[in-house]
Amino acid sequence: MEISAGSASEAEIEQATPATTGGRREPAPTPGRPPLRAWLQPSLIALVVVAAFIACYVGLQRDPQAHHIPVAVTGPDLPGEIRQALGDAVDVHPVPDAEAARRAVQRHDVTAAISASGPHTLRLAIAGAAGKSTASAVSSLVEAYAHGAGEELRTEDVVPLARFDTRGLAGFYVAFGVSLAGFVLGSNTLGLSAVMRLRHRLWLLGGTSLAIGIVAAILVGPVLHAVPAPVAPLMATLGLLAAAAAFTTTFLGSYLGPVGLPITTLLILTVGNATSGAVIGADLLPAAARSVSALLPPGAAVRAITDLSYFNGAHIAGPAITLALWAASAALLIGLHPRLTRRRAKNDAA
Repeated sequence: MEISAGSASEAEIEQATPATTGGRREPAPTPGRPPLRAWLQPSLIALVVVAAFIACYVGLQRDPQAHHIPVAVTGPDLPGEIRQALGDAVDVHPVPDAEAARRAVQRHDVTAAISASGPHTLRLAIAGAAGKSTASAVSSLVEAYAHGAGEELRTEDVVPLARFDTRGLAGFYVAFGVSLAGFVLGSNTLGLSAVMRLRHRLWLLGGTSLAIGIVAAILVGPVLHAVPAPVAPLMATLGLLAAAAAFTTTFLGSYLGPVGLPITTLLILTVGNATSGAVIGADLLPAAARSVSALLPPGAAVRAITDLSYFNGAHIAGPAITLALWAASAALLIGLHPRLTRRRAKNDAA
């Protein structure tokens, strides 16, 4: 029988056909016993991820303690009295008058302001938008001080949360969702190296990250009215967050192989979101969590979202720079990876 040019080659047919002996079909070879590493690696990674997730999200919330919450205080004697009574729980900022204290709260220079509004009467101005947990902690501390000093306390929320975000969690959910979308984008891009050139993969990561930011900003802003930030800056912020997550995922996956994705999960989706300060205020976190809170992409994004939504972008520069540095650094390292791989192969060959 003749085999046409379009037919499979004899070698291919032989490879695809099970071996026979005397007309009998031989069973396909069975894989041997898997090595110990094949059992341990996925099991240990899964255990580490679940332990880290629970430790971060549950452990950080079980006993929040106030640490140097910035509070503006007016009057000649009141700053010293508050500092002595509340200790390290607050960081006292003396200001000349109640109006200056109120402006400091509205600019998010401080979380709350305490002033004397009459004989035996204290006024507490808080920014509820700075976080429910932080505002509640400050209120409790000042109430305890006022009760001990025999003062009446009047509290006013001068920067309240949006109507459709009464629990103050919209920023957290947006940051988590965008981080997750960036992670999925980066992990899927890892498998495209065989069919897509490096520059095209970089364009894919950057362009889709921007699209993620646009979709997320439109949904949470004009559609759901949960985040009252200007739409264009919010799009840029969320696009940078998606890019930071996507490029970091691809970078770690490229350099570390299969272990890179679990490390990204721990770094950004677990530690980054748990310490972002949206669920538990950054000033209530343990020292180690506070130190990384603003340095990881989700924490920087939550600060930017809050600042744009309620404080007129007064402190947007720091979070924006943090997000841009994560995205740009990871993109640069992705671009260098093929060159480093070729150099390593040359050295090994030599």
